[in-house]
Amino acid sequence: MTPTLERLIGKQRIWLHVSLFLLTLYTTTQAGVAWLGKDPSDLENFQYGLEYSLLLLLFISAHEFGHFITARIHGVDATLPYYIPFPGSMISAVNFGTFGAVIRTRQRIPSRSIIFDIGVAGPIAGFVMCIIILAIGFATLPGIEYLQGIHPGYPDVHGLPGSELVFGKTLLYCFMEKVFANPHGYIPPMSEIYHYPMLCAGWFGLFVTALNLLPVGQLDGGHLMYGLFSKSIHRLIGIATVCFLAVLSVPELILQLAGNSLPNSLSWLEKIAVPGGSSWIFWCIMIVFIIKFRHPAAVDESPMDVKRKIIGILTIFIFILSFTPSPIVLE
Repeated sequence: MTPTLERLIGKQRIWLHVSLFLLTLYTTTQAGVAWLGKDPSDLENFQYGLEYSLLLLLFISAHEFGHFITARIHGVDATLPYYIPFPGSMISAVNFGTFGAVIRTRQRIPSRSIIFDIGVAGPIAGFVMCIIILAIGFATLPGIEYLQGIHPGYPDVHGLPGSELVFGKTLLYCFMEKVFANPHGYIPPMSEIYHYPMLCAGWFGLFVTALNLLPVGQLDGGHLMYGLFSKSIHRLIGIATVCFLAVLSVPELILQLAGNSLPNSLSWLEKIAVPGGSSWIFWCIMIVFIIKFRHPAAVDESPMDVKRKIIGILTIFIFILSFTPSPIVLE
């Protein structure tokens, strides 16, 4: 790197970040091919997955560079994004081709306010990108013949072979559908949006935004709560969040484990179980054993100003708009 570039972005292993980006481009393109019902192992189909892949990486990059640029503005030494590829098309039908990306700060962050700024910048940037992607996706919806080209005989024949995959609606997704949907297009059910690269990438972006904004530990939502509240309240909010996710998870998880042998005394669980809610148990385990509840202290613990507190409240609103209790349902 030139001295000028190093002053702007810090000392970076450019080769590693570019390599991970290219690998993730490949795995997300494979996933995009699979979502369209084509063979991802056939390189001739590679072109069909590029729209989904590039849109997804656009969202991920907006989110991570929101963190990175804000860190550099505040003079905090941080890495460029480490993109995380996932060749899941070889493993599972439910595959987005990536686990997202992360950046790493390489020094103790000077103040509570700077922690807050870096933490919320990513979700805000990614959320704006989701709005743009979904608005264009809904405004350019094709007619029903698009799905009929993928599923001959649709709507009588549709879905992936085996279990039907249904994505959970969020408040923002519902709003964008209502406001921007092409009146001459066909609005697909949530069991079919993975065939629409823009809708799928936009939905995934909202899901990732909600995950990052869970108010726990050093997740972006944890940074947000650390900025707004004291350490003790930050910890209590994290514990309450895990309890809430467990409540979403446990009823359906018990039903799945019991199968047809559910005792009559537990039949009431069928009424309160959230479809797809059992997937949150994975995140409960991740939080308790890996992410954890603790947030490291900043050098300067001074309270934030009013402007940042307002931004914090608006970011909580972003979480509410992006969250769904039923992220993915296999029927």
